[in-house]
Amino acid sequence: MKGTSRYNFLSLTLLIAVCAEPSSAQQNGGLSGPSSTAADLEPGDGLTDPQFRSDFPRNIAPSWFAWKDRLAEQGFRFNFDYLALHQSSNADAGTSNASSGIFRFYGNWQATEQGSLTFKIEDRHAFSSVAPQFLGLDNGALSITGTAFNDSGRLLTNLYWTQRHVDGDWTLQFGQIDVTDFLDVYGAVSPYTAFQNLAFNTNPTINTPNPGLGLAAGAKVGSNFYVIGSLADANADPNSPDLNVFSDGDLFKSIEIGYTPAFDRIYLDNMHLTFWHADAASDENRAEDYGVAFSTAWLIDNRWLPFFRAGASKGKAALYERSVSVGLGYYGRTTDGAGIGLNWAEADGLDGDQFTVEAFYRFTVSPGLQITPSLQFINDPLLNPDESNITILGLRTRFVF
Repeated sequence: MKGTSRYNFLSLTLLIAVCAEPSSAQQNGGLSGPSSTAADLEPGDGLTDPQFRSDFPRNIAPSWFAWKDRLAEQGFRFNFDYLALHQSSNADAGTSNASSGIFRFYGNWQATEQGSLTFKIEDRHAFSSVAPQFLGLDNGALSITGTAFNDSGRLLTNLYWTQRHVDGDWTLQFGQIDVTDFLDVYGAVSPYTAFQNLAFNTNPTINTPNPGLGLAAGAKVGSNFYVIGSLADANADPNSPDLNVFSDGDLFKSIEIGYTPAFDRIYLDNMHLTFWHADAASDENRAEDYGVAFSTAWLIDNRWLPFFRAGASKGKAALYERSVSVGLGYYGRTTDGAGIGLNWAEADGLDGDQFTVEAFYRFTVSPGLQITPSLQFINDPLLNPDESNITILGLRTRFVF
């Protein structure tokens, strides 16, 4: 859909959405990970009763939040939030500063006992000539240093129906989906609340498509195993959503087989193997590619989250051909969060190894305010062999209202 039809589509989207998400990711049967709308609607990390340093901004707009609470009791939950990220680099090549913001309107209408409608509309904009997502590339590193913080403009990232089995044995989603909501995720995957570098978000060896038309399903297999599969538009454009995927036949497919000791902790205590395949583009702008990824993460004492993630791909569309990440996440009593990770990567057609370290600490001031300073260190950047290392300092804020 182009031009006027695009804006008519977005207007219709907004109208449908406002006419009503389950209260937690567990209710979506394993298809709503830490970066999903379900998680973003929650005030804490889902571990214990959240405790905060203040009640801001509820204390300055009590009527607004009381109205939202009444709507939530009737099955309609929503948020507006604004995220901003500024990064500074010491690299000799490229720009030294990058800033970007994301405004989001998202929510869920529990339309029936087992069915719900989820929506998310975003506006992503840069305040500098280079957005944080591309600062690493601009400095000579093959690295996405500010995942999601780009200059893509207005996006429809979610508009899908979720249908769940009455006992939670299976979940089905179809519509405008974002496969990174559930594909190869773990507790620290979200670029909005945790790591910023793609090396520690969705596996960088997976050629994940943009949000678009798709179908996903998850099912329990016995008491501890599960399987999640997806079929999505490999050429999706959330700026201009359309229904051409099935006529074009350019598809992204994935299947994940995993183990968890308890399904209410599926993204905290988890081990899984993910297989994926993307068709070659019919216009020959993208070759066929495929790969496999492995991930394990275990939350110890509801506080420490060691993780190990690896992947390999065949094709030239994914960022890395091979990648291994290890690290440790931390959850504080006041719903603070922190993490440190180390990534090793190789890329198709490029000689050498690239190592990336990221560390962050998320201060959760209140349910509506988070401040996250971070540090990234990239050794032997693959795109600029003359540069021995790059250091990037970042500051991310999130305001929810």
